[in-house]
Amino acid sequence: MANGLSLSSLARLIDHSLLHPTLTDGDCARGCELAAGLGTASVCVKPYAVAAARKILSGSGTAVCAVNSFPHGNAAVSIKAAEAALAVDDGATEIDSVVTLGKVLGEEWEDVAAEIKTINETVIGRGALLKVIFEIDFLEDGHVKKLCEICSNCGVAFVKTSTGFGFVKRADGTYSAGGATEHAVRLMRASCPASVGVKAAGGIRTLDDLLAARSWGANRIGTSSTKAILEEARRRGFA
Repeated sequence: MANGLSLSSLARLIDHSLLHPTLTDGDCARGCELAAGLGTASVCVKPYAVAAARKILSGSGTAVCAVNSFPHGNAAVSIKAAEAALAVDDGATEIDSVVTLGKVLGEEWEDVAAEIKTINETVIGRGALLKVIFEIDFLEDGHVKKLCEICSNCGVAFVKTSTGFGFVKRADGTYSAGGATEHAVRLMRASCPASVGVKAAGGIRTLDDLLAARSWGANRIGTSSTKAILEEARRRGFA
């Protein structure tokens, strides 16, 4: 054990991400088997893969998490709710739903609150929990604080920084995603009560990245670099 954490407790912080658009069914199956063997909190999969992931993970203690309206969040609320309901019915116990960014940036707060309330009630009503993805690179601090307030009032389980696919066009014409920055994670943690978890995702690739996000207040980590992180932890004395 190092830094007060064991390998198993590190693994339980992680949602193992299986979301790249080129991922095959075989890749997804191998990723689920890896996550189950390592004891991660969940695997985060595309909606169509939920039923297959459930079969692989049954009895493992690793949950199935499905993304919703991923990665851009632009589906109608009724479609988002239906997609979330189907994912839970297929075996997901966690849903990571992308908020409608245009509504957030337009400060259409009643619409944003109605969306989150609808999806959260749909998910909770089926015995699952909801994480709301902000895609924080596109937002100002005021948007983040208001979103945290709405999510807290709706009683969601987690707020989440990023999809990992929210590439912002920079001044030089290139695209990049900042994701789980210290400022973002600390702001979200400070803007939510303890009852709402913070999931840091986007750019977390090393053990030091994970430990930093945890120190900033993250309760859950989204990463596709799970194997490398836990192998690094083992080399550094975590047991």
